[in-house]
Amino acid sequence: METKSKKIFLMACVVVPFLIYCVVYYAHVFKNAPYKFTEFKSFSVQWGPGNNLINKYDSRTGAYQFIDAHDSLVKMNVHLPKEELLYLHKKASELGFWDWPSVEMGDTTEKRNGQRPPRYVMQFNYQRKSKKVTFDESYFIDTRLKQANEQMVKEIMKVLDGEVANQKK
Repeated sequence: METKSKKIFLMACVVVPFLIYCVVYYAHVFKNAPYKFTEFKSFSVQWGPGNNLINKYDSRTGAYQFIDAHDSLVKMNVHLPKEELLYLHKKASELGFWDWPSVEMGDTTEKRNGQRPPRYVMQFNYQRKSKKVTFDESYFIDTRLKQANEQMVKEIMKVLDGEVANQKK
């Protein structure tokens, strides 16, 4: 083989596989491109034991209702600042929210202390797409997915509790 053909062969063996690898590796980034914060409209979350999703928050309207420590239903208006919404959007992206299955349910008959385990319904709405995930704490199929869901719920609750505390000042 000539030197020129050796170089061409070597380039084809190195460059072509690298380009194929890049396309395959980054395909999910291009697929999820519609979830951009510039197109963000709102997010909502509902939670409660079993099908009783009495606790609710909707960022579009600011309507927030929850059961407090005294078992009283509290209704208030909480509008999250854009920075907090951006934080939740980034956290959802970081945890892979867009790739989660829509329904993550375990044994729905299971009870803890006489109550069903908490269920969470999280939804992010964008101009072209929306993603809704229903997560039940009895979900046991994929522990990493369960941990990611629990982390997302903690982040949402942290943001909501922080904003409620700011409004009470």
